[in-house]
Amino acid sequence: MTATDARGLVVEDLTVRYGRVEVVHGVSFRAEPGKVTCLIGNNGAGKTTTIRGILGLQPSTSRQVTFRGTSLAGLPAHAVARHGIALVPEGRRVFADLTVLENLRMGAVRRPGGWRDDKRLGAVFELFPELRERVSGKAGLLSGGQQQMLAMGRALMAEPEMLVLDEPSMGLSPVLVNRIHEALVALREQGYTILLSEQNANLALDLADHAFVLETGRIVEEGAAADLARSSRVQAIYLGA
Repeated sequence: MTATDARGLVVEDLTVRYGRVEVVHGVSFRAEPGKVTCLIGNNGAGKTTTIRGILGLQPSTSRQVTFRGTSLAGLPAHAVARHGIALVPEGRRVFADLTVLENLRMGAVRRPGGWRDDKRLGAVFELFPELRERVSGKAGLLSGGQQQMLAMGRALMAEPEMLVLDEPSMGLSPVLVNRIHEALVALREQGYTILLSEQNANLALDLADHAFVLETGRIVEEGAAADLARSSRVQAIYLGA
């Protein structure tokens, strides 16, 4: 294993099943530290299931799943989180009956003193000033875009070593997709290690350094994001060219 491997996420031969049905078939990829790595593919391609398998949310088998040189294989989700990986889940999954502030502070509970980390809270509000304006309101009353910002802010409160986002643009208007894109650009510029799963290939390839194309649970193409954006196959199937 190289020094880079030891710091990043390495996934080798990941297989995930739902009952007897194999959904992800021997997927292998790497997410380098300080870079944005994306998984693109249509609905049902296996992106979410791949992420769930890596993070211990769905039973999986693999030759290797390591992060920063430590094996994650077989660990439950809460143990994976302790290794510095924070998930922004598909569908946002905010705590609807809690306030915006309470949701954000929930993201920091695993860190000693994190519940009252006002400095970190300020950084989230700087990224998403929309949340500051609704800080005392119930999360369930936010718009879909605001809930996505809240889910991202909650993950950032954990001060993660890697941020994993599953379909962050799903169900959002073009204006709000652009807003989420702006926030992700800012996080990339801050040096976050990001793993992004997206149907919106235009968004993902614009953000990413390296990309993997998933189809029916298998990686069928990979490369530098800029190169894949010029691929005739990717343009025809995913970019509407």
